[in-house]
Amino acid sequence: MTRDMADNEPFSAELLFTDGLPAMDDEVGYRGAVAARAAGITYRQLDYWARTELVVPTVRGASGSGSQRLYGFRDILVLKLVKRLLDTGISLQQIRTAVDQLRASGIRDLAGTTLMSDGASVYLCTSNDEVIDLVSRGQGVFGIAVGKVLREVESELVEFEVEKPDPLDELAARRSARTA
Repeated sequence: MTRDMADNEPFSAELLFTDGLPAMDDEVGYRGAVAARAAGITYRQLDYWARTELVVPTVRGASGSGSQRLYGFRDILVLKLVKRLLDTGISLQQIRTAVDQLRASGIRDLAGTTLMSDGASVYLCTSNDEVIDLVSRGQGVFGIAVGKVLREVESELVEFEVEKPDPLDELAARRSARTA
């Protein structure tokens, strides 16, 4: 059965996608500029989405002036999915609802998941039968195959270097540099 992303269910702070992803170290991340480029968005969009908590970096968030956010693979996948939904005309408010619902739904098979929309609502389909049923009822005008987007993000990130966050924050690093 398809799930309408506009239904209100409790929010979960868990990662949006957990299964079907390549094994990645949660302590490794990509700088904002790399994440934005891999997702096909501007740095300004990335910054806005982080400040409004649509997609926050899970490796390291901003902690003041001069600090660098580090985005994990899952974060970049969500950024690219948000971009795809925006490109199809879905409102940012509806996308926020969809992202919250995806977090709460606990997706099991990422490669077999499709996000469908009629331009107003977003639906989560986990089988081909659900996609066909939604289209036949006229509710699904377009779909985004999440597995395909996952592979696109993987190929985009191949050329970029990952970073491990410094265990010291910037202020502590400056203090230790002054005392050395």
